[in-house]
Amino acid sequence: MTYTFTEKKRIRKSFSKRSGSGSVPNLLDIQKSSYRKLLQEGVAPMQRIDEGLQAAFKSVFPIESYSGAASLDFVAYRLGQPVFDVRECQQRGLIYSAPLYAILRLIVFEKSESGGAKTIHDVKEQEVYMGEMPLMTENGTFVINGTERVIVSQLHRSPGVFFDHDKGKTHSSGKLLFNARVIPYRGSWLDFEFDQKDLLFVRIDRRRKLPGTIVLRALDYSTEEILSLFFEFDQISLLPEGARIALVADRLRGEELDFDIIGDRGAVLVEAGRRITARHIRELTKAGIEQLQVPDSFLIDRPLAKDLIDTETGEILAEANDKIDTDMLEKLRSLQVLELETIYTNDLDHGPYVSDTLRADASRTALEAQVEIYRMMRPGEPPTKDAAEQLFRNLFFNIDRYDLSAVGRMKLNRRLARSSDEGPGILSQQDIVDVIKTLVELKNGHGETDDIDNLGNRRVRSVGELVENQFRIGLVRVERAVRERLSMAESENLTPQDLINAKPVSAVIKEFFGSSQLSQFMDQTNPLSEVTHKRRVSALGPGGLTRERAGFEVRDVHPTHYGRVCPIETPEGPNIGLINSLAVYARTNEYGFLETPYRKVIDKKVSDEVTYLSAIEEGKYVVAQANARVNDKGVLMDDLVSCRYQNEFTLSTPDKIDFIDIAPSQIVSVAASLIPFLEHDDANRALMGSNMQRQAVPTLQTEKPLVGTGMERTVATDSGVVVVAQRPGIVNAVDASRIVVKVDDKEVGAGDSGVDIYNLVKYTRSNQNTTINQRPLVKVGDRIAKSDVLADGPSTDLGELALGRNVLVAFMPWHGYNFEDSILISERLLQEDVYTSIHIEELSCFARDTKLGSEDVTRDIPNVGESALARLDESGIVYIGAEVESGDILVGKVTPKGETQLTPEEKLLRAIFGEKASDVKDTSLRMPSGMSGTVIDVQVFTRDG
Repeated sequence: MTYTFTEKKRIRKSFSKRSGSGSVPNLLDIQKSSYRKLLQEGVAPMQRIDEGLQAAFKSVFPIESYSGAASLDFVAYRLGQPVFDVRECQQRGLIYSAPLYAILRLIVFEKSESGGAKTIHDVKEQEVYMGEMPLMTENGTFVINGTERVIVSQLHRSPGVFFDHDKGKTHSSGKLLFNARVIPYRGSWLDFEFDQKDLLFVRIDRRRKLPGTIVLRALDYSTEEILSLFFEFDQISLLPEGARIALVADRLRGEELDFDIIGDRGAVLVEAGRRITARHIRELTKAGIEQLQVPDSFLIDRPLAKDLIDTETGEILAEANDKIDTDMLEKLRSLQVLELETIYTNDLDHGPYVSDTLRADASRTALEAQVEIYRMMRPGEPPTKDAAEQLFRNLFFNIDRYDLSAVGRMKLNRRLARSSDEGPGILSQQDIVDVIKTLVELKNGHGETDDIDNLGNRRVRSVGELVENQFRIGLVRVERAVRERLSMAESENLTPQDLINAKPVSAVIKEFFGSSQLSQFMDQTNPLSEVTHKRRVSALGPGGLTRERAGFEVRDVHPTHYGRVCPIETPEGPNIGLINSLAVYARTNEYGFLETPYRKVIDKKVSDEVTYLSAIEEGKYVVAQANARVNDKGVLMDDLVSCRYQNEFTLSTPDKIDFIDIAPSQIVSVAASLIPFLEHDDANRALMGSNMQRQAVPTLQTEKPLVGTGMERTVATDSGVVVVAQRPGIVNAVDASRIVVKVDDKEVGAGDSGVDIYNLVKYTRSNQNTTINQRPLVKVGDRIAKSDVLADGPSTDLGELALGRNVLVAFMPWHGYNFEDSILISERLLQEDVYTSIHIEELSCFARDTKLGSEDVTRDIPNVGESALARLDESGIVYIGAEVESGDILVGKVTPKGETQLTPEEKLLRAIFGEKASDVKDTSLRMPSGMSGTVIDVQVFTRDG
């Protein structure tokens, strides 16, 4: 095995039974790759794919004027160079960002007199400034107003269609009321639901319910068409007495007839009053009976499938869905209308729900249905024909107002058992019909409801997607303003720059990064807390759940969490189960669903081929656990292997196994994977241990853990706190603040100096006031390879994470001093600074202009002795390196006092000696109580203006 530069200095022995569990992917990849997709920075403008900023621009542009005489088109965008680097933005309290420019093309058309095709009158192309775009640092963070922030990924309900029931809670009888919900990525929600009387209802955006068939009516379906979509028909020929029905044997199963069924030869096949079983059906089929003579009572109350029309007069005798009664039969016989069709229903698995709903639906035409929907959506507004049509069209069939997104379309198509995953972003008539059909099938007892807590139905929205959504909101606001101005563009010779005001875009982006619930102040206590924060997935946030509403099911561990979300690491308290951590090997796929890697098993042999499976795909396969016994050739040895199939743990023979876990640590998060012998730990204590590791403050002297798990080096490297070699070479110079490496000749390109300089971070304050300080590990002349660790950061030792110290612990009582959770420590721990840590506090002082005059920073402070001013320089500011204690003056500052009535003597003295110190008060910045230390940096800023 080849060791890196630091691994050679401390060789670790692995005791794991299976070697080579596959390298752990970069821990910050979910953040970095997501933002990379948003910006598509290194990609040529014409080769950019439709996602991120490109998709946002494309969805809003081209913008056309109301008259259609001018249009503003989007050509491409580019990002400029950031003005300041990361460190300078932190010092100045700025946003680390780059200017975003869009190339826009303004086309003005000639109005043709005849109203024919438009001709182009003028084209102007120009680059327009679209505001600042915050950039991600190498460590997956953003610098906003000088502080490092992290955008946490959100786990939300995937767009698509979901079928569910109320678990019998709505009605006292415990009856299951089924419902279907179509959730778009943006737009109105469409719900179909059954009530206690088995009628189908529809809700739009959770408003009041309307009969479910009203949507079909609004889509211009007639009663006949609706019935033909949802029912099979029975052909009936009326006789002078009774009727003849075309027999479909299967439709009689479970029926009790009040007459005998007689075969061709006069034998009774089924007696009256007997329930018809599968055996009877086989006999009927065998006997070849195609028609059955039935009495009139068999037809009573059956709904008609089609309108019955008198052929001579054209009069409608009975409408589709009308129920047959004795009067109708008499009338039909008298008019010689003897052929009719009825819809087939039964009590078992062909319910009359849609037919009953049509009877409850008062609307008869598409317009009536649209008006009814308009009244429900806009109560109090008088509906007009155009307004009602427009509103209904905008609800689900206008891409500007409604978008399922690629994910939603894929989920909808798969749930409705279609072959293709692609399709339009809007709903089609067929989509709505298929959703109702599937819901009716569920009600009829066929099919399964969906589990919304399954990770196949929840997806991750990472930084890139969240920022893209905000950017789109900003662009839509710009679009409104541009459309107003475009009408003037024709006459006033405007340019794209005059049309666009980028303020709304930058305001929305700034607000998102500054104050969104998902934009959080980074937890920077130690390298582990940084990595964990960036790998967090939250179910809270805009468009997600709220703490109060989230029930037990959402918070619980689900079988699909295996290898995707950690079952251990989650906060204790109100957020338990709502905030989770990604498992070590998990990643998101193109649709945003979490997937985890497995090794393929071919003919009982474990191959090196790694396949990533999402929760949707995993259910189809049999997956063995990582600890399954394998011989030298990689063949599974046991006769029965513990495995998972369709979310259940089971035993299976090796020949049936499709995949095997990639590593035992696959199921847990980074923090939990740092706990040695995790399998012997109680889950509740492991949860506390995972959370407490993140609170470990970096110690003065770091010390490697004696027993590790192999993840320590990965966490230290990926967190970005250690300095890693970019290219191989030889160390040329080293001091405390920088390392210079002469790069190997074969790595040096044209115009490259062949020298890499690594500047180290010295004594910098972290977000949590702990110290960030890097120490070199290499000496001059050392040979280093690519990705070797050159310098240690906080809480790392030789490139490995080192959160604590190896101290001797005794489990024993000691005179009651360690009762319950008390701990007795040796005084040596204090004397030898075993757990001492350095904290850096930033204290600031402002000199402002007041009504009475300006405040001054000065050494000349009234009523303060010389000894108190000893550590200040001539301008009244403490010098670097001074050791200060509580109460010491750090910045001398005086503020003008209000004028007081002077005595005659004071007036005389002031007239002789000029202004005296009496009219200022001491408002110096002093060291807070309980704090002492050394001044390591002083910065003076002056504000312009």
